Amino acid sequence: MLAAGLWGGFGALSLLLGAGLGLAFTIPRRAIGLVMGFGAGVLISALAFELTAEAFAAGGADAVAAGLAAGALAFFLGDWAIDRFGGDHRKSCTGKQANGSPSGLLLGAILDGIPESTVIGTTLLMGEGISLPVVAAVFLSNLPESLSSATGMRHAGHSPAWVLGVWSAVVAVCALSAALGFALLADASGNWVGFIQAFAAGAVLTMLADTMMPEAFEHGGKAVGLATAFGFAAAFLLSMIA
Repeated sequence: MLAAGLWGGFGALSLLLGAGLGLAFTIPRRAIGLVMGFGAGVLISALAFELTAEAFAAGGADAVAAGLAAGALAFFLGDWAIDRFGGDHRKSCTGKQANGSPSGLLLGAILDGIPESTVIGTTLLMGEGISLPVVAAVFLSNLPESLSSATGMRHAGHSPAWVLGVWSAVVAVCALSAALGFALLADASGNWVGFIQAFAAGAVLTMLADTMMPEAFEHGGKAVGLATAFGFAAAFLLSMIA
C-alpha cells in the first residue's frame, strides 16, 4: 500500500512542476497545446498496451467491456456536475477560470487526477511490480495538464500561493488514490481487478477526450495530431523495452 501511494505521489509530482512552470514563465499557447497533445498520446498508449491489456488478462472480455463503460460514464457524470459547479474551464491556459468558482476548479482538478493515480496503484496488483511505462505516462501527461491550467489560473487573477495550494492538494489526493486502489483490491478476484483496471482506463480516456484534447487543439492547431502520434509512439517503445 505504501509503495503504491509513493509511486502515485511521484507520478503526480509533475502537476506541481507544471504549475510552477506556468506561474514562473510566459509560455506560448501553441507550445502548451503541442505539449498537451504529446502528453495525451503518451497516456493513450499506456492505457491501451499496459492497463487495458492487463485488465483483459486478469478478468477477460466481460470485465474489460463493463469496466471501460462504467469508468467512462462515471467520469462523464462527474465532469458534468463539476462543469455546473464552476470547474468547466479548469484546463484553459487563457484565464477562462475567472468565470468559474475556486471550489469548482479544485474539485475538477481532483476529478481529473484520481483515475490516473488509481491506474498506478492497480498495476501493482498483478504481482510483477510497478509498471514504469504507466508511471512515466502519468508523469508526462500531468505536466502539460497543470502547466496549461496554472497559466490560465494566473491570467484569471488567482495568486501563486492559491494555485500551488490547489495542485499540492491534488498531489496528496492522487497519492492516497493510488494507495487505496491497491489496498482495497489486494485480495480481489481476477475478474474484479480487471474490471477496476478497465474502469480507470475508461475514466482517463474520457477525461482526455473531454477536457485535454479539445484544449490542446484549440491552441496547438493541426500539429497537435502529430504531437499526439509522437507521444503514442514514444510510450509504446518505452513499454516494449522496459
